[in-house]
Amino acid sequence: MALLSLQNISRNFGTTRAVADVSLDVAQGEFFGLLGPSGCGKTTTLRMIAGLEQPDSGSIHFQDKDITSLPPERRGFGMVFQNYALFPHLNVFENVAFGLRARHAPKTEISDRVRSALELVQLPGYEKRAIDELSGGQQQRVAIARAIAIEPVLLLFDEPLSNLDVSLREETRGELRELVTRLGLTAVYVTHDQEEAFALCDRISVMVGGRLMQSGEPRELYEEPSDIAVARFLGRNNLIRVMRLSSSKTSDGEFKTLDGGHVLHVSVAREDLAPLNKPVVLAIRPEHVRLSQNNEGAPNVLHGTIREIVFAGATSTIRVDANGLLLETLVVQPDGLRVNQECTVMLPADRLRLLNHG
Repeated sequence: MALLSLQNISRNFGTTRAVADVSLDVAQGEFFGLLGPSGCGKTTTLRMIAGLEQPDSGSIHFQDKDITSLPPERRGFGMVFQNYALFPHLNVFENVAFGLRARHAPKTEISDRVRSALELVQLPGYEKRAIDELSGGQQQRVAIARAIAIEPVLLLFDEPLSNLDVSLREETRGELRELVTRLGLTAVYVTHDQEEAFALCDRISVMVGGRLMQSGEPRELYEEPSDIAVARFLGRNNLIRVMRLSSSKTSDGEFKTLDGGHVLHVSVAREDLAPLNKPVVLAIRPEHVRLSQNNEGAPNVLHGTIREIVFAGATSTIRVDANGLLLETLVVQPDGLRVNQECTVMLPADRLRLLNHG
């Protein structure tokens, strides 16, 4: 049974549809991510969950109760905003205590909870500090402490790490994941950062253009994008335009690339085969493209020329031109490879994915 359930919610701003018929379930104890580019509707969806925006249609259920029209203060959710939304005229103690005071908690309970929350975010003894005396990372921790001090049944995060530098962001997201897990909380986390979502979330929904395109565990989304919009957003996919050649009676899919005229065989179920004479798109990750100077005899082998070698530390990106079909592959050591060198690339059939909306 889902703890939180969104059922066909939509939100319009004038003639712009920000969120379109979004349905999703979040289970108890799950760290759930909403991942998508800027302007895709993920923050609007989060604000509707929080009660800060009202959906134009659809409903929101929490613990089997319809909370669509319930005001934010009666939902019992904690929220951490992108800009932290701390009160600069209040010290750390009063910022963390704000939600507790609004709920008219007893003074002794407020003191105990504030102290406990600051210890959980590794800021013990910071009660009297002014907000402008804190670093960005410390301010972010105060915002999290304020959210968990009310002992929320659901935590909502709106890109809380986006204002931190790279090293601090990586350190803090590990602490955040550990904290949410240790407290047994349920969280919905909004971000545009693929790496951040993969590191934090148990399950992710990818939003593009106000719609949910695909939901699944991080590895599933990465390795098996179902839609061209998802593949493009998650990045570093070779997207190959093709036409199907094989009949529906074959055990695999045979496709001809529109660029280069290569014939590729793909592991795909018969019911998923694209119609004949209709362009579709195949996707394959660069790390799954195999590069060598001799792959003769293997399936899906293409002859090409190395056009560019981009060194990036642990790996290098090799860009290959296979008779007009441009492909990227990743190698650990580019030793012996050079620009304008002839080579072959192999595209394993079980790594090629047939995408929707090609």
